[in-house]
Amino acid sequence: MEFPSTTKFHIPHVSFLVILSIATTVLHPAFATKECYFPAIFNFGDSNSDTGGLAASLFAPTPPYGKTYFHRPAGRFSDGRLIIDFIAQSLGLPYLSAYLDSLGTNFSYGANYATAASTITLPTSIIPQGGFSPFYLDVQYTQFRDFKARTQFIRHQGGIFASLMPKKEYFSEALYTFDIGQNDLGAGFFGNMTVQQVNASVPDIVNSFSKNIKNIYNLGARSFWIHNTGPIGCLPYILANFLSAKRDEYGCAKEYNEVAQYFNHKLKEVVVELRKDLPLAVFTYVDIYSVKYSLFSNPKKYGFEHPLVACCGSGGEYNYSGSVGCGGTIEVNGTEIFVGSCERPSVRVNWDGIHYTEAANKFIFDQISTGAFSDPPLPLNMACHRNSTKNY
Repeated sequence: MEFPSTTKFHIPHVSFLVILSIATTVLHPAFATKECYFPAIFNFGDSNSDTGGLAASLFAPTPPYGKTYFHRPAGRFSDGRLIIDFIAQSLGLPYLSAYLDSLGTNFSYGANYATAASTITLPTSIIPQGGFSPFYLDVQYTQFRDFKARTQFIRHQGGIFASLMPKKEYFSEALYTFDIGQNDLGAGFFGNMTVQQVNASVPDIVNSFSKNIKNIYNLGARSFWIHNTGPIGCLPYILANFLSAKRDEYGCAKEYNEVAQYFNHKLKEVVVELRKDLPLAVFTYVDIYSVKYSLFSNPKKYGFEHPLVACCGSGGEYNYSGSVGCGGTIEVNGTEIFVGSCERPSVRVNWDGIHYTEAANKFIFDQISTGAFSDPPLPLNMACHRNSTKNY
């Protein structure tokens, strides 16, 4: 399309930049939309976003967890901050307190219900006898439901704890974030299910997710930020345990990643249906898989190295052992040796065989916060708005 000649217009004392700004606003309504005001965040998930839930309830990570940023274990299964920490920081909010943490917590800006090892569906084995958290998504929803009622009672009652509770209007104005599902797939893989059987379980998993979203919506939630699951087949704990799995060109377990992609496909279908069923809500589906996979397919481009090898671990090609993890001790020739961190976590992708380093989490956040990997393609600070060019 050709613009009219400027000789046909006589607009004195108006700069070209002003005209361009006006034209941009008219042609692209998203630019005319104000940034969203999110006074709080309520997060649901697993270890990818757990800021202290499992540490407060069942067992806490030990050194060297937390060494990079907090310089001590801080309830996170990483050397530092998680994507949810960067989300909170970018919105001008404090790091989220874990709902399960009773010491020194401040819920005035939201709460985090995520716990490491959590699943969407009821787990078949629970810590300490098994490997999964009892706080699966149904329980996290129940915790949120009770939290909403109890915090408003405390605010109404007054006293020293009233100021530590969220205001009533925050429940409708908050951003609701979700990063969960990886452990449902892992439970299948390590529960002796075939890849085909795990695939067959995916529809039930995402339907359970949808049910909980609707329940949370019924409690007032309106802005949903939903991460899909990452490339599980690139993680050392999969690679070390399934050595015969066919590898792709970057060394990831191909079939296992295909299951994650199928999960993401079905999750996106669920989000599309939720938009129809809950027209007053805004749903942002975030393709975190693609961003994470880029760290394995082209690590040098982004300043990373050895993406398939755990920074903190011991044993084998992937520096990962299921029997002795990061922070544990191993005996070598009669001497106990501490399983510590690699020298430069800042250039590593994987922290402990399952989780990402702070450096990788920061990279992932920087990519997804722009909206480039979102549907609709709006940045994080616009996640209360629907895409004006489509009907969702």
